[in-house]
Amino acid sequence: MADHRHDQHSLATPPPAEGRHRADSARHQAGDHPAGLSVWATAQSTGPVQRKRRYVGESVKHPARMLPAIAMHAVNAYTQPGDLVLDPMCGIGTTLVEAIHAGRDAIGVEYESRWSDIADANIKHAHTHGASGRGAVIRGDATGILSLLPAALTGQASLVVTSPPYGPTVHGLVRPGEHGVSKSANTYNDGTDKGNLAYRDLTGLADGFTQILTGCRTLLKPGGVVVVTARPWRKNGELVDLPSAVIGAGTRAGLIPVDRCVALLAAVRNDQLVARPSFFQLQAVRKARAGGTPMHLIAHEDVLVFAKPHSGDRPRDSDESVTAVTT
Repeated sequence: MADHRHDQHSLATPPPAEGRHRADSARHQAGDHPAGLSVWATAQSTGPVQRKRRYVGESVKHPARMLPAIAMHAVNAYTQPGDLVLDPMCGIGTTLVEAIHAGRDAIGVEYESRWSDIADANIKHAHTHGASGRGAVIRGDATGILSLLPAALTGQASLVVTSPPYGPTVHGLVRPGEHGVSKSANTYNDGTDKGNLAYRDLTGLADGFTQILTGCRTLLKPGGVVVVTARPWRKNGELVDLPSAVIGAGTRAGLIPVDRCVALLAAVRNDQLVARPSFFQLQAVRKARAGGTPMHLIAHEDVLVFAKPHSGDRPRDSDESVTAVTT
């Protein structure tokens, strides 16, 4: 299928520097957060409430939607109006929608045509509801992102926000019926195309993600920021440490790890966390506890923050980088 290229020429032409991109001395430095917090309260309302009337109805069918508040927080923390935001694995376009609502420009790449079509629809929907930023989606394989995006975008992006896939199947939507609970919207595609990174094992996923981040590094300005959300999961009872794999991918791509934050998937109410688990998360925890394993509900995603070095900056080696973000 041919690539979707919408508003590409308007995004490919860099806007005038004056009034569009802040001077380096005034840039929001990586690691700075409102009130100095490293915990992002991003689930004060549920995902459906956050998306209501802001996204088209088909958006719910994507199996691993980023919370809009996570993308919104990253955009507000690391950019200013007029900056360019990139999501190389944009899915239904959550990062793009939140960026253009905040007056930023945004461009995304999505491998699956089904989701890129919905991302297009979400951008158009945002514009009908007052979003002032420009947005575009290109369908293609982000491991070759530099061959997909115009060369004029090299060194133009201020921020990358994205999340790697969590395997070929995820929890999806559930519906009770007379024969039990049925599951839907739990896969990235119909399984006939294994080119999606979701079908790789952890090593293959990390290698592909390294390629993506390497391309993003070229598209970033010096000092530009990459925000990746990830969380571990269990496979056959064993923990799959995706956040550490992401840290390794970022350092191999030549990025500097600068921060590790927590994006809450639970609401904060009177100094208590109110979890918002899926049916299958609850089911897994109950089964584990019944079997004697003291498993707990996942209440957050790791937010791994990297920066593109300025000329003269020395990238840390992998061991030093991991220490810097985990201590």
